[in-house]
Amino acid sequence: MTYKLPILILFFAFTLLSCKSHKTRTTYSSETLKIIPVSKNSFIHISYLSTDDYGKVACNGLVYMNDGEAVVFDTPTDKETSNELIQWITKTKQHKIKAVFANHFHDDCLGGIEAFHELNIPSYANNATIELAKKEGNPVPQISFDTEKELTLGNKKIINRHFGEAHTKDNIVSYIPSEHLLFGGCPVKSLNATKGYLGDANIEEWSKTIAKIKTAYPDLKIVIPGHGDYGDIELLDYTITLFKTGQSPK
Repeated sequence: MTYKLPILILFFAFTLLSCKSHKTRTTYSSETLKIIPVSKNSFIHISYLSTDDYGKVACNGLVYMNDGEAVVFDTPTDKETSNELIQWITKTKQHKIKAVFANHFHDDCLGGIEAFHELNIPSYANNATIELAKKEGNPVPQISFDTEKELTLGNKKIINRHFGEAHTKDNIVSYIPSEHLLFGGCPVKSLNATKGYLGDANIEEWSKTIAKIKTAYPDLKIVIPGHGDYGDIELLDYTITLFKTGQSPK
C-alpha cells in the first residue's frame, strides 16, 4: 500500500499546477497586449500604463462575446493597443463590436477610446465620467447615462451600474448575469493588493459601495479587478475589509 503515497502526491501536484496554468493561460500575447480567457465567452484584456509613482502598471479590461457580437469594457491604455484588440476581436474571433463602456474617467479606462470612435463603435459612460474626462483633458465617451445602462448581446443581458463613490466618484461596475461575472474595474482590488492610487478616491464610501454591489449580485463566480489577478466574490470581501476604517484584511 505504501507505493500509492508518491502517486497521490504527484497527482495532487499535477492538479495544482493544472489549476494554476488554467488561470494564467493566454489566448493572445504581444509586448503590448495579453488576452486571457475566463469563460467561453469572456476574456480579460491586459495592457500597460507607464506611471510616475507605480512604474509600468498592467491594466485589466474585459471583452464579452455572444451571438457574433462583442462588448468591450475599458479600452486598452492607448490607441495603438486598442487597434490591436479590435483586430483580435473582429478578425481573429470574427465578432462585430457593438459598444465600449468606460468604468471611470482615468486613462487606464478610456485611453484608447478614439480607436473605437474612428470605426463608428459607440462608447458609453455615466454622466459624471464624461464631465470628469472633459475636465481632465482625457478622451471623452460619446453616450451618457445616469445611474444604469442595460444592453443586450444576442439574448444575453449586460448591466452597467453606478453604485456609489469608491476609487473615483464616477466609477461603475458591469455585470453579466449569464456568466455570473462582474467587471469591477479599479473599485475592486485583487487579493493582497494595496489601496493604490487614492487621488480621486472617496475612502469613506468605498467599503459601503462595494457592499452594495455584493448585495445586488450575490451569485458572482468571476470578479475582475482593474489591476491584478481575477477571482470570485472573495475579492469584494477583501476590498470591503481593506477600506473599512480601523480594519485590515487577514
